[in-house]
Amino acid sequence: MSTNDKEYEINVDPRILELLGPNLYTNIYYVLAELVANAYDADAKNVYIISEKDSIIVEDDGHGMSYENGDIKKFLNVAGVSRTNENDSSTRSGSRMKMGRKGVGKLAALSVSESVDILTITNGEKSGFVLARRPANGNKLQPINDDDISFKHIKEHGTSIVMKFPQYRLHKTLSAVKRNLLKIFPLVSKDFVIHIVRGTEEEIIDSFDDKIMGELCALITLGDHYSALADLVPHTFPTRRDDLVEKRPSYTTSLTLKDNEGKDYEYNLEIVGWIGAYLTTRGRKAEVTDFPDNFISLYANKKMGEFNILPIVGQNKLIEVFVIGQLHVDLFELSELPDMALSNRQGYKSDDKRYEAVISYVRDKLLPEIIGKRELWVDLKKAKEKTESLNAQKEKEDELKKEIEKFKDKASKSAAENIMKFGTNVPKEIIEKAISDSINENTPDLGIKTVVDSNKKKVLISQTKPDKPLSDVVYSMLIFNNVPADDILYTNCDEEVSRIPDGYPVYKYLREFFVESYSTQKIYVLFVTSDNFKKSWGAITEVGAAWITQIDNKVFNIIPGRPEHPLDDEVEWHNTSRDGAPNFELWMTKLDADIFCVKIEHMCDKLGYTKKTRDENKNYLGTLVQIR
Repeated sequence: MSTNDKEYEINVDPRILELLGPNLYTNIYYVLAELVANAYDADAKNVYIISEKDSIIVEDDGHGMSYENGDIKKFLNVAGVSRTNENDSSTRSGSRMKMGRKGVGKLAALSVSESVDILTITNGEKSGFVLARRPANGNKLQPINDDDISFKHIKEHGTSIVMKFPQYRLHKTLSAVKRNLLKIFPLVSKDFVIHIVRGTEEEIIDSFDDKIMGELCALITLGDHYSALADLVPHTFPTRRDDLVEKRPSYTTSLTLKDNEGKDYEYNLEIVGWIGAYLTTRGRKAEVTDFPDNFISLYANKKMGEFNILPIVGQNKLIEVFVIGQLHVDLFELSELPDMALSNRQGYKSDDKRYEAVISYVRDKLLPEIIGKRELWVDLKKAKEKTESLNAQKEKEDELKKEIEKFKDKASKSAAENIMKFGTNVPKEIIEKAISDSINENTPDLGIKTVVDSNKKKVLISQTKPDKPLSDVVYSMLIFNNVPADDILYTNCDEEVSRIPDGYPVYKYLREFFVESYSTQKIYVLFVTSDNFKKSWGAITEVGAAWITQIDNKVFNIIPGRPEHPLDDEVEWHNTSRDGAPNFELWMTKLDADIFCVKIEHMCDKLGYTKKTRDENKNYLGTLVQIR
């Protein structure tokens, strides 16, 4: 049949093309994914995305379309449902499940260009026409002469979609195009390869982006098909790996659903895939036009149906920026059930039982669990960093001790030699000068002392666990007065940074860095005392250590208890009252509140912190404890 004898009639009011075409898709990558999906349904092994000066071309080596056999007529039946039952759910080869269903994906290209050339070839038969938002001749589309039909990469069979003068452009770097395509179309393999071409440049996508797994600290896989991904996650904490990386069977639940004929049947909803958490998000989103890197995507029949449900299932917490996942729910696309996908393939009907079940599972179970795993990883990381810092501090302390001992040995020997030069009956002044000269000559570079001092905790809140409410008030007031949390040692603190690393005995820390140390940096102790205090062996030990080393301290007491010797019970201490059962609420008088602020401010002056004003401190204290 000659070109002039062919007619290409679109089976829909042509105005629908102008109404729907530009509005169906909001992003060039959604359009590309739709066209790539069409290639997949055509059993293509290769699809080429070609960026040229005045066009974007999507070309595949699938079956192509025959005018003679009615393939093109079927293609032009806009909104004609492509599958209604399981018999027509497979592609022509029978090896793939069809992605398409609604029959509007062919309009995707019209979101990019006002007119699109459709070129196809099968068994040597060429056909071509112009799909336009505003067809010139009603339902009749403009044919393309067979002699003008040519392809970039295919010869015997396939289809080419040429989007002329596109309103969107591909990213200037092909690696960015690849990165974004993989986020919404992860179904690539050696049997289905995507080629991204610009001039002599080419990027090939033939496998899942494995490097994503290498950037995770936590992962949950669902189903055997995805379990191998767990092996790609780095072993950051080998002893806790089972808590951070978990392989699970698929999640399943039973639902009663109406089929296309309105009859109720029991169906098994199965969720497979994976959800993970990044080590860090720093520097990941390279371009403003990139898709975000934190998302949970939903797929059905291996085609993306909704890019990101995180805003729906999340609670807008900062930690959610680390979450990424891809979940597959094929029941969404079961042909005998009503179609639940939105027309633009960018979401699902939110009131569908299948969708509600998935959202509920992700929101109530899966998302909290992966967030919990990342929080565990953060705690392990902080503990490791603190241990490493403590070990480094111990090394500096040991180095300081060696320098001091070396200095003492050299100075004493030098002084003895100098004194011997003067013989016996040397005047006192001569001996003192000899010793002074020896010390000056042998004093080492003790710059390391500054390093040791700067790494030490500066303030210890000595307390017992039953008195944690008042200890927390003291801690909050220190933070309010610009005392860094890292400078505070508070064993029952809710913030990990102010606790001793897990497994490191607090008394060993105090002994090594404050009692046996040559450093002059002494810790400032804030005692929180009560009737509970005298029952705690640890608290009594800290009082004794403070008394022996003459460490500066302040006392914050809960009545009816009172400080006792060896605490200095002759100076003014602060009192807080505590109601009886059942609430045991803390409260202060106005005088006690003022005394509290005086003690905090005095400590800040002593250690060189920039304190708040008295009024600021009293107002803030009033938010922490009742002032009567």
